[in-house]
Amino acid sequence: MSIPKVAIVGRPNVGKSSLFNWLIGQRVSIVAPTAGVTRDRVSFILDLNDEGEEPYCIELIDTGGIGIIDEDNLSEHIEEQIRLALDTADLILLVVAAKDGIAPLDEIVAERLRKLNRPVLLVANKSDSDRDARNAEEFQRFGWDVIKVSAQQKIGRVNLTEIIRETLTISRRGLAPGIPPQTAADNDEPVMKFAVVGRRNAGKSTFINTLLNEERVIASDVPGTTRDAVDVRFEMDGKTFIAIDTPGFLRRKGVKSDLQFYSTNRAEKSIFRADVVLLFFEANSQIQQIEHQLVGFIRKAMKPVIFVVNKWDTMVGQMPTQRWGDYIRETYNDLNYAPIAFITGKTGKNLKALLNHAQMIYKQSRERVSTAVLNKLTTAALENSSPPLFHFRKPKIYYASQVSEAPPTLVFHCNMPDAFTPQYQRYMLNFLRDCDELPFPEVPVKLIFRERESNDDRNEIDKKRKT
Repeated sequence: MSIPKVAIVGRPNVGKSSLFNWLIGQRVSIVAPTAGVTRDRVSFILDLNDEGEEPYCIELIDTGGIGIIDEDNLSEHIEEQIRLALDTADLILLVVAAKDGIAPLDEIVAERLRKLNRPVLLVANKSDSDRDARNAEEFQRFGWDVIKVSAQQKIGRVNLTEIIRETLTISRRGLAPGIPPQTAADNDEPVMKFAVVGRRNAGKSTFINTLLNEERVIASDVPGTTRDAVDVRFEMDGKTFIAIDTPGFLRRKGVKSDLQFYSTNRAEKSIFRADVVLLFFEANSQIQQIEHQLVGFIRKAMKPVIFVVNKWDTMVGQMPTQRWGDYIRETYNDLNYAPIAFITGKTGKNLKALLNHAQMIYKQSRERVSTAVLNKLTTAALENSSPPLFHFRKPKIYYASQVSEAPPTLVFHCNMPDAFTPQYQRYMLNFLRDCDELPFPEVPVKLIFRERESNDDRNEIDKKRKT
């Protein structure tokens, strides 16, 4: 049984995104005084029950304002996203603003919802004071009981979630309650989250829509169409994935408004919470400072990355893939382990192969190598090229071990950590990558050189080198 979907709808500027963020306890949707900030459907899996109780999960969906006149002529696209949310919803939260009283557009929205065969809860947000709460009473004439809340003042959350659960239980009588999303406990393979990042108009949203074979996120030629980082859960070949569509990235100098700042900030945070990053380039455009900045975030987060050259159909017959691949390798030579993919997001060419490769490097990032194997490889690296003397002393590595995954983290216990220069560490890492026995050749690996503790008498590598 799929989990129930609860859609939040209403006219612009009634606090739908504020309500969404308040209910889930996270700042996921962008909130701003400007009307029409939300464009795509933004969703989140929310457990309505307290910790320790059997989970009752819903998919809470934030939508754009009904009746918005979009500044970029995307009103039809926003309306289509709202329609899709309403068509798939098990329950609708009609949000109104108690402070404002009934607006003409509220009546139009209410009339539209009456025609749907869906249960509706009327949520009077902005009931911040007793006066606002009295104003909310006039919404009774819409024909639904009024639930008074204030997302800003954090009033009424428990009551609202209880009513949501009770309404869903009645409307879905005989059906199973909301079940939690797939986790590692349910399946041998945990759900992979991959972030799709890149400059504006690199084809990120089109890629996700083609992957899902539906208009899940708005895709247009207007730069900056996507504003929120939108998590999209989907299944392919029996496996569950979460795609994170991100706003087109802007250089810091290009951020000219609060809205652009929050969009850019969402893109940056998406890299840090993803398992794998797909960095999109436009095939017919040179690499720019924007890509350099994104690569900087990827390096800092130590995330597996695939360089994705999109819109490759525009370059067929004009440039060989090898030339573009060499261009990327020369630009980011410290990431020469990262795979490169050539796709056409609009037609779907090579999309499935890309997703399969992303899953492959996700598995690599979670692999472990035994201490015995790692010590053997470290011995070989030292014998191939010893570190130079440091203060007239010989640097030694006593033993090595892997201490964590994602990223794989290798600790080398030694006598003088400072003796192993960045140049020698790069040598060690490249040597280890070239060994077939290391199970993570295409993901970032963290090396830590740590002084051996005085009570640690392990000396495996040094003994092997002497024998």
